[in-house]
Amino acid sequence: MFRFLIAAAAIALSTAPALANGHGGGDAPPPPKPATSPAKVILTKQGPTLVDLNGMTLYYYERDTTGKTSNCNGKCVESWVPLPATADAKAVGDFTVINRNDGSKMWAYRYRPLYTSPADKAPGEANGNATTLQWRVARPEN
Repeated sequence: MFRFLIAAAAIALSTAPALANGHGGGDAPPPPKPATSPAKVILTKQGPTLVDLNGMTLYYYERDTTGKTSNCNGKCVESWVPLPATADAKAVGDFTVINRNDGSKMWAYRYRPLYTSPADKAPGEANGNATTLQWRVARPEN
């Protein structure tokens, strides 16, 4: 008789969620995805460097000083490709979203718009560093 009571209790406990019309018995909905960073830091011979999610070196333009716009427009984007952000992108940590003149959005790090260089053909290359043109490799301490 005791075994019967234990078996009946186990069955009752296991079917309670089903009898609750789906309330309290199912899996909870997954939590919202945390926003992911558009870039990461890698360690190079020159020190920590910001790279995009494909490992391509990121740069900033010294003339981008307002934190609200990019000064690289028109022909400039042929040499310096803005790090694109989706239309619904939201700021994450030190990364912010900037509206471009053409209506698109791009990522910025500590309010400096970020770009990649077509001169870099493989992850980790930094061929776009042009000190005379005021372009710099983006670093986490910048």
